[in-house]
Amino acid sequence: MLARRVWVVLVVVALLMLGQITVAAGKAASKSPYIIGAIFSTSGDNAPLGVPERDTVEMLVKQINASGGIKGHPVKVQFFDDAGKPDQAVQACQELLSDKNVLAIIGPTLTGPSLAIANMCQSKGMPLVSCAASIKIVQPIRSFVFKTAQTDSLAVAKLIDYCKTHKIKSVGFINDSNAFGASGRDQWDKLAAAAGIKTLDTESFNTADTDMTSQLTKIRAAKPQAVVCWGTNPGPSIVARDMRRLGMKQPLLMSHGIANAEFIRLSGNAAEGVVFPAGKLVVASSIPAGDPQRKCLIAYTAAYQKAYGKPGNSFGGYAYDSLTLVTNAIKAVGPDRDKIRDRIEKTKGFVGVSGVFNFTSKEHNGLTKDAFALVMIKKGKWVLTR
Repeated sequence: MLARRVWVVLVVVALLMLGQITVAAGKAASKSPYIIGAIFSTSGDNAPLGVPERDTVEMLVKQINASGGIKGHPVKVQFFDDAGKPDQAVQACQELLSDKNVLAIIGPTLTGPSLAIANMCQSKGMPLVSCAASIKIVQPIRSFVFKTAQTDSLAVAKLIDYCKTHKIKSVGFINDSNAFGASGRDQWDKLAAAAGIKTLDTESFNTADTDMTSQLTKIRAAKPQAVVCWGTNPGPSIVARDMRRLGMKQPLLMSHGIANAEFIRLSGNAAEGVVFPAGKLVVASSIPAGDPQRKCLIAYTAAYQKAYGKPGNSFGGYAYDSLTLVTNAIKAVGPDRDKIRDRIEKTKGFVGVSGVFNFTSKEHNGLTKDAFALVMIKKGKWVLTR
């Protein structure tokens, strides 16, 4: 009985840290709803990314509305599944843009769908807060388009730090041929060359490929000191398995696109030793007590665990940050798309799951590489490395 009381207290504290329980808790929202659109990849290969995003949003909306909504207005989210396909994201976006009551859109999950709708939202003056990674979503700047996932350029910079620390001066590079992989490749080519790291061979794979032997054989022949893979599951797990099957002993470095447990499950023993930059959520209990994100990270994962029986993950964190940025803006300026956009752009010092955000008119991601931790997989667990 005592243990149960302690657990209840811990959950309440976690929700308080999230800022979703207020003195108004228990007072039901009674005014007309504030409507927000959400486009996530909740089916298909990238469902392990999109499902926790959707679930996180549903969890937060319940908390907000149980606390009286936004000044008495309940939050209502209209969800769409794009299945990871740009054309389906476009269809969903068209439907949301046609509804004058929709105040903003969060998502999509992936880079391709996000790029497919970015100009649509810009032309219609609809605030969009993407959960995808590519820097191309926010560079060049579109005044109505923001993102919460750490950019691929920051992820590349973090891996370059790792290469410098470990005196890695040559790599082989392999990427998914989709928008996320291609953008990561562009950033790697630019930043690695400037850092004096040679890319001896560059290969790619299609998202649906199930064998990477041919590409990895070419990389092996180039004899790099390490291999860098850029993509989201299942491709990276196949790269890991085939690389080890071919007897390649080089360190395997990957992007933040593998920052969920699905990569470890799909890769099995081949995941051992893989290094990648990740949002700090995956190692929340190991980051220093003085880190400004620590309380938010622990609170989010505890609330998600309570709601769904599993820890929160970085992809759910992107959605947490996107929804919170939008609802914070609505709280401040009301249901006006232009004012919501302006308020998001003026956000400073927002401590989220993905980092500490500071937006400007020239910076619509608002993060630095300090939002990342360098993580190594050891015995099926994530551990901090350097």
